[in-house]
Amino acid sequence: MSRIGKKPIAIPAGVDVKVADGIVTVKGKNGTLTQKIHPNITVAVENNEIIVTRPNDDKENRSLHGLTRSLIANMVAGVTENFKKELEVNGVGYRVQKQGKSIVMNLGFSHQVVMEEIDGITLEVPNPNAIVVLGPDKQKVGQYAAEIRKKRPPEPYKGKGIKYADEVIRRKEGKAGKGAKK
Repeated sequence: MSRIGKKPIAIPAGVDVKVADGIVTVKGKNGTLTQKIHPNITVAVENNEIIVTRPNDDKENRSLHGLTRSLIANMVAGVTENFKKELEVNGVGYRVQKQGKSIVMNLGFSHQVVMEEIDGITLEVPNPNAIVVLGPDKQKVGQYAAEIRKKRPPEPYKGKGIKYADEVIRRKEGKAGKGAKK
């Protein structure tokens, strides 16, 4: 049996969970999230816990069991406390500033790069070299952070660009120099 799938999900105070017609709806202080559930998987709310079960041990059902439980657990965690992705901007003259509901980035291009906040995502700029993406939906937060990073990915020679705060850039050595090979 799936080790992840068989663990019940505790429902914290202030979170409302409804299961109807194969759709799980989780409502909390940070918003409402919904997820469509595969017909083979059964989700039940009992004694302030969410229990995910599967009909049999087929390969597809085993993989869906753990996936479904993880998705629902992330929904419960997201509506109680927002998910967060931190990005760092490295490079001479590279900086970020917040203007209203958008961020304006100077990334060494001839123009400024502007990205707007989307529904369910909040952008913060604690300092000119950092961006924080916040939101209740883990998938949306990760996707939006990846889209910001894609505007100027870090390069391996000087490390310039936008990188995740916990990302390690493998550095390369530059050209060998004079007289190395004739």
